[in-house]
Amino acid sequence: MSFQAYLDTIEKKTGLTPRQLLEIASEKGLDAPGVKAGEILTWLKEDYDLGRGHGMALVHVIQKGPTISSKHVGTDGVHRDESDTLWLDGIATKPSA
Repeated sequence: MSFQAYLDTIEKKTGLTPRQLLEIASEKGLDAPGVKAGEILTWLKEDYDLGRGHGMALVHVIQKGPTISSKHVGTDGVHRDESDTLWLDGIATKPSA
């Protein structure tokens, strides 16, 4: 599953766009330097019942921003994405590929 597919599924499950979840994470201080992935995963599990795979996609965005490695773009790997920049503003507003 691509990073973008994980984020899209998170939105479908929670009703919140990735950007909205980033804002909540920031309000909770989970985007601060030194915050461990486990703390973010615990929050996502407790509040939204998200599993590790989906949670780690969001951890990446919280800690590193929406850019992913170009090695995942256009490859045959499990995280194949169309772009090195993830769309955070919701499925309904996503530009067509």
